[in-house]
Amino acid sequence: MPDRQQKKKAQPQKPKLIKTKWVLTITVVSFFVSMIMSYASSEALNNAGTLLSFVVLFVFIGLGIVFDMIGVASTSATEKEFHSMAAHKVRGAREAVWMTRNAEKVSSICNDVVGDICGIISGATGALIVARITAGLSGARAVLLSLLVTGMVSAATIGGKAAGKGIAIAFSSKVLAMCGRVLSVLPITLDGKK
Repeated sequence: MPDRQQKKKAQPQKPKLIKTKWVLTITVVSFFVSMIMSYASSEALNNAGTLLSFVVLFVFIGLGIVFDMIGVASTSATEKEFHSMAAHKVRGAREAVWMTRNAEKVSSICNDVVGDICGIISGATGALIVARITAGLSGARAVLLSLLVTGMVSAATIGGKAAGKGIAIAFSSKVLAMCGRVLSVLPITLDGKK
């Protein structure tokens, strides 16, 4: 009988692969963040001319790249780098430690929620710009402009994220230190502490 109990205790528990609460939370958060960002984009584009529409487009592409960098940096950095900074009360060090400890969540929010939503909105903004530019143009010109804008949006997004990932991996501690400083001044709590 004791042998059976020891065997039961000795067997390691399987890790829970799907964290239902987190999946539901991130799904709901992404729904609301998507609505807010989409509303902000449509309001900015309502009365905007072509030039301002391109500015809005590049703001969303840039936002997606920056958040992608933060997500990658959180998975690349180690919390050891920030312990001495936190001990010396360096602003943002405690937040950077939290980001490395919660890299899965930070990466999910930054890469999947904000990054993907920015990608969707920049695609929709590009389509709106194409519709405005090609209004009244002949078929061949309209197709060419459509292809050029679509290619530009894709190239800027993919090229920017590729460059950003390299920077985020090489300078992960600096990226997280900057993020930590920003988080330290925001009125938010991390794990119930501020």
